[in-house]
Amino acid sequence: MRELAGQDGPVAVPGRPWGRALGLRGPDRLHGYLVVTSRSRPTEAEYCLLLMLVRHAAAALSVAFAHRRQRQDALELHRLREQRTTLQRQLIHVTAELGYQRAVHALMADVAASGGGEEAITRALHGLTGLPALVEDRFGRLRSWTGPSRPDPYPEPDPVRQDEMLHAVAREVGPVRVKDRLITLVRPHGEILGVLALVDARDEADEHTVLALEHAATSLALELAHLRDLAEVELRLHRDLVDDLLAGTDEASAYARSGAVGHDLHRSHYVVVVQRSDRTADDSFAQTVGRAASAVGIRSLLTRRADHVVLIADDRPHARALYEALARETGTRSATIGVSARCDSLDDIPHRYQEAQRALEVRRQSRERYGTTFFDELGLYRILGPGNDYRELETFVHEWLGQLIDYDSRHHAAMVETLSRYFDCGGNYDETAESLAIHRSTLRYRLQRIRDISGNDLANVEDRLNLQVATRVWKIVMGGHG
Repeated sequence: MRELAGQDGPVAVPGRPWGRALGLRGPDRLHGYLVVTSRSRPTEAEYCLLLMLVRHAAAALSVAFAHRRQRQDALELHRLREQRTTLQRQLIHVTAELGYQRAVHALMADVAASGGGEEAITRALHGLTGLPALVEDRFGRLRSWTGPSRPDPYPEPDPVRQDEMLHAVAREVGPVRVKDRLITLVRPHGEILGVLALVDARDEADEHTVLALEHAATSLALELAHLRDLAEVELRLHRDLVDDLLAGTDEASAYARSGAVGHDLHRSHYVVVVQRSDRTADDSFAQTVGRAASAVGIRSLLTRRADHVVLIADDRPHARALYEALARETGTRSATIGVSARCDSLDDIPHRYQEAQRALEVRRQSRERYGTTFFDELGLYRILGPGNDYRELETFVHEWLGQLIDYDSRHHAAMVETLSRYFDCGGNYDETAESLAIHRSTLRYRLQRIRDISGNDLANVEDRLNLQVATRVWKIVMGGHG
């Protein structure tokens, strides 16, 4: 084992012709090895199953070690409980700063070890200070509130102001007063995971209040970091499974792995693709999409690509529910969602993924680029998706738009884009001119030039239909290029 130096590799076991040591790796350490021996070399399928079991065992060990550390902390704190009970009765009489610090530290450490989560921490902080205590996530959404005068409904955060507030507080040392609140950031290892605050409208907070807030923030940092670590482990397991499903994988393996993460793949599913125009699809955004889906009752498996997040959902999303939930989570409405047709077989998932991408692309190229589009409601655009004969589509486009494309290329003009926008606006001159930021007379001139160059009559029903389809193919399939 020492010779493997942390890597997987063969091992020699007497009486066993084949043996291998497989590392059980956690997020930041090697927990140990799973050593497997056999009288014969395993098949590829058996070896793939073995690797899957190793990944699940490693994830389980990571969680188990985290729980063991918590139990050890709890045992260490057990001997302090009688002291804590005495100190709680004496807190209001404590005048020595050192004594008060120890009391607060013991209380908060015990609260953290009790497993009560954010609610227990805000309850303890409210009890120590007499002020309403609250926890928000880094986006300004309420997670916990203890005490009177809770706003109902809780105000929607402004993303710009929230970021400004976080940066302002981060530049200071210790809690910072912002209007009627005393705020401290929860940021283990420098990463902001949330905000802990006391509502102090009468400016009554003293040094003891500040001390209690700081100790509570330390306990909350441990709690939120632990929750984040668990979420990252779960996200990795989901991502590996979804990546395999999107690429095509063995059904038996997929069903076994989905059962291990608590998801039923035997039901019909839909592939959902989510993209935001203002950011890449990092882990934070993927977790945000997962929370939004859960908030509207969608059970799903989730992964991410460079610019979008993919859900394999066990139900067809409502036309607006997921989009609205995502808008509430992110504080912006700049999201585009594509949903595939129903998927009744795991073998169909890669194709349904293409459908969801097609639905998203059609939405992005439409006048209202933000919102949800379903592949089975695309109508004509369904034939423009992957798997169709691109050469035939290209021939059709050049048959109807070739002269205009050539003209645009030679003269650096925008005749095809003008025609496309004209059809998008339903032939309305004023809307078309406004969308192109040109004068109505300029638009009229361009349309006449289009008639002259192409030889097609926009008043002719057949010409108009074929030109409109050709501009859509040019824009969606060919990306607006010749």
